[in-house]
Amino acid sequence: MRRTIVITGSGSGMGEATATRLRAKGHRVIGVDLQGADVNVDLATAQGRLDMIEQVRALAPDGIDGVLTSAGVADFARPGLVISVNYFATIAALEGLHPLLRGPGARCVAVASTAVLISSPEILELEELCIAGNEAEAIRLANQYGMLQAYPASKRALSQWVRRNSVAPEWAGSGKLLNVVAPGTVKTPMIAKALADPAQASAIRNGSPIAVDDFAEAPALAEVMDFLLTFEGNYIVGQVFFADGGTEVLTRPGTI
Repeated sequence: MRRTIVITGSGSGMGEATATRLRAKGHRVIGVDLQGADVNVDLATAQGRLDMIEQVRALAPDGIDGVLTSAGVADFARPGLVISVNYFATIAALEGLHPLLRGPGARCVAVASTAVLISSPEILELEELCIAGNEAEAIRLANQYGMLQAYPASKRALSQWVRRNSVAPEWAGSGKLLNVVAPGTVKTPMIAKALADPAQASAIRNGSPIAVDDFAEAPALAEVMDFLLTFEGNYIVGQVFFADGGTEVLTRPGTI
């Protein structure tokens, strides 16, 4: 079955790798990014989010079969942007594109991170603001706390949102299945500079231990995304898939 799938953040990293894989298998991909994509918008802005929905609707008037929300940032200089893109833009995409999903059979995947394993009072405070939909206050507080709090908070809030909404009648009840992939460290452009710096690379390896020989390349994650966007069964709902080389198991071995 040939599917039409929208991918945010299609211009690089896991989004690009997944788009390449899906197109090679004959699927149609509508890429969304800041530039060079089928839909060029700034998802950090309310207008960009609205424009994305309308442009996808124009490109796929008969509907779409899936969404991968791969757009994300980890910007130490702009932690407020991290909150806006990683959480609020992602939720806007999932909610805004939902009416275009052809169901039953539609499949959606939100990209989180093993950062969901990190918590602190500041992170939990930001997480609650995100879930409450208070973008302005979440941005203000993120800029106060910093990226190391904003990033995990955005991914924790996203995973919570998916867990809560995926089982709703308009999602799973209508055959539109929504899940989360939580990658560990992946060799994408976003992390390449950090891995090139010995001190930062050491910190990343200590903070994200793996049981395999090396961190993954983006195509390895694309394989997981591909499956969750195209599987034919109907029994995977609201799950958080850790694709992390063993990080989650190593950091909390007693958790099932």
